[in-house]
Amino acid sequence: MENWIKFLIGIGVLILGIPVGNLLARVTKEELKSGQKWFKLIAIACILGAIICLLLREDVLLFTFLFILIVVSRSLRVKKIKIIRKK
Repeated sequence: MENWIKFLIGIGVLILGIPVGNLLARVTKEELKSGQKWFKLIAIACILGAIICLLLREDVLLFTFLFILIVVSRSLRVKKIKIIRKK
């Protein structure tokens, strides 16, 4: 029962990553343009870190990597949508 509660709290925190990523994308428009390659590198590192933590069964680090991945991917996605709408 305790593991399910921790899992549900982790899922809730991951869901909060979506609005946080959207907010950061709106607030930091200038940084998204110049640092896009770094955001992609962070996303790749988070995917690798999440896979390793999944294999090692490190729940806290797994959810941390996934949260960062969600925030970074939302920031990159919001930028792409705005570019398409301007054209």
